[in-house]
Amino acid sequence: MMEESKLTHFQRRYLMERVERGGTLPLQCYPIQSKEPEPASSPPAHQRSKLSAKPHLRPASACQAGDSYAREKFKPRAMRDLEKEKQRLQNILATGKDVVEHQVKPVVVQSKEEEIPEPDRFEELVNEIQERKEFLAEMEALGQGKKYRRIILTEISQKMREMEILDKKRSEEMEIMTKDFPGGNKSDPHD
Repeated sequence: MMEESKLTHFQRRYLMERVERGGTLPLQCYPIQSKEPEPASSPPAHQRSKLSAKPHLRPASACQAGDSYAREKFKPRAMRDLEKEKQRLQNILATGKDVVEHQVKPVVVQSKEEEIPEPDRFEELVNEIQERKEFLAEMEALGQGKKYRRIILTEISQKMREMEILDKKRSEEMEIMTKDFPGGNKSDPHD
């Protein structure tokens, strides 16, 4: 293998000596000099040195140079009320139930300008039916109409049924409201 690797005689001799001594092979072989160049200086303290395969003791300075002795800074968390916690645990032990204190929520008064009208369910249903019709038209244009027609028509019929129920409820509510007002319902002869 050495003959095939195109090494100089010096490099071959150097490698053979290392193998005979039982040492590790060098990562680089220096062809010009008979001695290896010395490292410029030891690695800086903040860099981690490579661990060798053989176990050995590290000097104290190398241990302290790493981040092993650095402490995390204390970050306080939100404190909980210990008295309330004690009372809650006492209630649990005494009654077997966790009594939840009812906290009064502040009532926000909205002015007429800020009032947002609730979306009408009837209009929502109309929009949903329209969306489904548009979707079905798109699918038919793409040649997928058969696949979706039954599903979409079923959904549309469900939405229409829900609209009928809403319409009945609204008409009943309107009838009740008009009966409460005197002279509000002229068609009723019993008033």
